Amino acid sequence: MKYFGGCDVGSTYTKAVILDETGKIVADTTIKSKINSEQSAKLAMEEVCGKVPDLKSSEDLAYLIGTGYGRNKVPFADENISEISCHAMGVHVTNPDVKAIIDIGGQDVKGIAVDTDGTVKNFAMNDKCAAGTGRFYEAMARSFEMDLPTFSKLSLTAKNVIPITAQCTVFAESEVITLVGEGKPMDEIAAGIQMAVAKRCFVMAKKAGATDSITLTGGCAKNDGLKAAIENVLKIKVVELKTDPQLMGALGAAEFARKKGMAKA
Repeated sequence: MKYFGGCDVGSTYTKAVILDETGKIVADTTIKSKINSEQSAKLAMEEVCGKVPDLKSSEDLAYLIGTGYGRNKVPFADENISEISCHAMGVHVTNPDVKAIIDIGGQDVKGIAVDTDGTVKNFAMNDKCAAGTGRFYEAMARSFEMDLPTFSKLSLTAKNVIPITAQCTVFAESEVITLVGEGKPMDEIAAGIQMAVAKRCFVMAKKAGATDSITLTGGCAKNDGLKAAIENVLKIKVVELKTDPQLMGALGAAEFARKKGMAKA
């Protein structure tokens, strides 16, 4: 049996996936990224290969593809492919019916239109500002003195929405701290934060060609409050993926590796 790997080195988390010849996921891992991208990739690959008895290291993989922020730093990778292409392919193999993606990473937000074969039809990217990204949510949770999973569900109990007007992460954090200090309902402030991010996603979704449904990838896809806000703002269904949405980049890279490796053989 041959095995194929994908390693997605993100700014916040590094993910790795190993597939067998049939395309089945045999191992995966997610670790907090280090300052050094090569170290992040090395640690993730050591961990994921350790879960497969037939593999001693990533050198034993038939083909390995790196992707993400640090895609050029994946040791022993045969090549690297853009995370935009890898997220599209990852979603395609998970659910071929999904044709539009919003990928919310640690530092950027992308809207991706997926073609029938899993390739990218069109995409838009917001990488000039951290508002609405994983870093933004970390700052917001910090303002509430909560962990991210707790914060992501907070807005679901809100009866009203307190608008957050600041577009910048730094100013938004100050605005939230002021509102909390004034004793405003925390769930309503959280609802305002989720609504603000959903509105930023609106443009990305339209550029991705979303009509009746869309899916979210990246760590922020696990944010229940954001999913609800996006459905409210975009008036479309957010499709939940059966495979961990944070793994989509690594899964897509592994699928590309499988196709290339099998073709080579």
